[in-house]
Amino acid sequence: MTRYRLAIFDFDGTLADSLPWFRASFHDVIARFDLKPVTPEELEGLRGMSAREIMAHLGVSTWQLPAIVNDMRKRKLAAASETSLFAGIPEMLTELQRLGIKTAIVSSDSEASVRQVLGPVSALITRFDCGAAIFGKHWKFRRVARKLGGKPSETICIGDEIRDIEAAKAAGMDSGAVAWGYALPSALQAVGPTYLFNSIEEMMQRLTSRK
Repeated sequence: MTRYRLAIFDFDGTLADSLPWFRASFHDVIARFDLKPVTPEELEGLRGMSAREIMAHLGVSTWQLPAIVNDMRKRKLAAASETSLFAGIPEMLTELQRLGIKTAIVSSDSEASVRQVLGPVSALITRFDCGAAIFGKHWKFRRVARKLGGKPSETICIGDEIRDIEAAKAAGMDSGAVAWGYALPSALQAVGPTYLFNSIEEMMQRLTSRK
C-alpha cells in the first residue's frame, strides 16, 4: 500500500506551465485595477512573498480582490489553448490511477479553464473543486478529502505557492511544494512543507512509495 491514498494538486504552476502567461498578463491587470506599477525585477521579487505580502506591496484592497481574481480567471480561460502541462504530468497521473491513488485538483482557477488545458488527461482526475478563494483552500481540501473518503493522514496537498502549504497545514494534511512554479523554492522552504520537490520524478517517487 502506498503512503498516500489521495493527492490533491494545485493547477497553475504545479501541473500546468502557466508562469509565462502570468508574466505576460500581469502588467495589464496592474493597469486595469490601478495598482502600483512594478518593474520586471520587482515582479520577480514578488515570487518570494506570501499572497498577503503581495497584496500589500501592490496596494490591493480587500474589496478589490474578488474583481481581480474574477478578471484573472477570465483571462486564463481565454488563454487556455496556449497553456500546456509540464512534461511528465500525464504519465504521473496515469501511474497514480493505476496504483489506486485518488487525485483531485483544487484551484483558484475556473474548472472550465483547468479542463481545457488538461484535455483528455481530465479523465485521470478523480475530483475537481475549482474557484477556490485566495485564502480559502483549506476548506476545499477538507471537503475533497471527505467526499473521496480520504483520511487527512493519508492525504497530501501539492502546490507552488506559500498559501498552498499554509492551507495544507490548516487542513491537517501533509504538503508538497514544487520548485518549478510561481514561488521561489527558498520562500516555499521557509514555510516548512512536508516535502520540497525539485523535479516531477522526485514527486512521483514520493507519491508512489510504500508506507
